[in-house]
Amino acid sequence: MRHHITWHEGKVQKEHRENLNGHKAALIWFTGLSGSGKSTISVEVEKALHELGIHTYRLDGDNIRHGLNHDLSFSEEDRIENIRRIGEVSKLFVDAGQLTLAAFISPFKKDREFVRSLLPKGEFIEVFVQASIETCAKRDPKGLYEKVYKGELKSFTGIDAPYEIPDSPEIIIDTENQSIEGSVRQVVNYLKNNQVI
Repeated sequence: MRHHITWHEGKVQKEHRENLNGHKAALIWFTGLSGSGKSTISVEVEKALHELGIHTYRLDGDNIRHGLNHDLSFSEEDRIENIRRIGEVSKLFVDAGQLTLAAFISPFKKDREFVRSLLPKGEFIEVFVQASIETCAKRDPKGLYEKVYKGELKSFTGIDAPYEIPDSPEIIIDTENQSIEGSVRQVVNYLKNNQVI
């Protein structure tokens, strides 16, 4: 059926939207273990960017599973599909001229590289939010590690399901040794230094 589908070009392109906004569009992709600080930092980065007059939109793993991806489980196949869908949605937001923030565990390198491949060079900014499994388990904001250790939760990333550490992320944030404020500054400074904002 795909041969019946035609792409319809518009007269307003991403560059026009960027010019109107006064800044570039890009995808800031936060990856890391559950409890590493991805959501917390992405919320604060979005707030800081908003205060600078930057047009943003934030996509969060749990939020997306309430709607768009509510039909997906946490099997390996569904985790891959989860990231594929988020990648395509993120691409649309970037095309709309938004500085888009996405906070997803996204445990597999090949899935993160797939999302990178959807965007022009320089528009995928991978942020590895780094914290040891012990630190994440101590934080345990959702009580998930406790469930894992009680045997109530299986295939949990970092314990009995793999997490593949990024090879060369644009940004590494060490949340064990850096404050939230410092982490936000690190991301915003990267965006400034690379002429995104």
